[in-house]
Amino acid sequence: MAHIATETEVRAALPAVRRIGFSDLVDALMKGIDDFRAIPSQAIFLGIIYPLLGIFLWSLMVRYDVLPLLFPLVAGFALIGPFAAVGLYELSRRRELGLDGQWQHAFDVLSSPARWSIFALAVLLLVIFGAWLMAAHAIYVKTMGDTPILSFGVFASRVLYTPGGHALIVIGNGVGFLFAVVSLAVGAVSFPLVLDRHVDAPAAIITSIRTVARNPLEMAAWGLIVAAALVIGSIPFLLGLAIVMPVLGHATWHLYRKLVV
Repeated sequence: MAHIATETEVRAALPAVRRIGFSDLVDALMKGIDDFRAIPSQAIFLGIIYPLLGIFLWSLMVRYDVLPLLFPLVAGFALIGPFAAVGLYELSRRRELGLDGQWQHAFDVLSSPARWSIFALAVLLLVIFGAWLMAAHAIYVKTMGDTPILSFGVFASRVLYTPGGHALIVIGNGVGFLFAVVSLAVGAVSFPLVLDRHVDAPAAIITSIRTVARNPLEMAAWGLIVAAALVIGSIPFLLGLAIVMPVLGHATWHLYRKLVV
């Protein structure tokens, strides 16, 4: 008779997770800053990723009436952040092992044995991102109507000084928070885990959820740190993301090391 794995055996096959403290978050962030100083990873964002993101957002604003979705687009970037930072995890991994840390090695993930698991996780995050945009659009139409708005001044005035705008802020942020929680649970350590140990995507997702469930307050604090850093980095026309994203990416690798045995 074929052996059927029990729940206990399945749990035993998954990586063990640790309890961490708030001091570990600070330590991971400091190590992320140290990696950023040692590895010229900002070149990836300044030379490749950031311009592509800017061109994409600008083309949307020019060609379509997506002004009401500009904030959800920028805020939603945090949902796919774990995937965008996968090259940074590789750089931190290489530095940890004493290997060459030139920024070009960030693209070694394309030939990694874990590339298909990374691809599967990326598709999942993109689905979550797409669902967030659809939800944001539905909330906007429900609270503000579907009349096109071509002026940022008019849009800001309607959001700040009308009942519909107030409802948009409350409902939109509430729903966005739920999407952020799901994204954090799925992506907290899943990408670093598949890159480091070549586990499959389901095992990585389960382990990531377990790390959040075992450290709810600490991971909530980490989510707030990430959100605050992204807001600060986005204020000067997204230019600050060229520094914020690499630091957060490197820090996430070190947080993974603390969370997973």
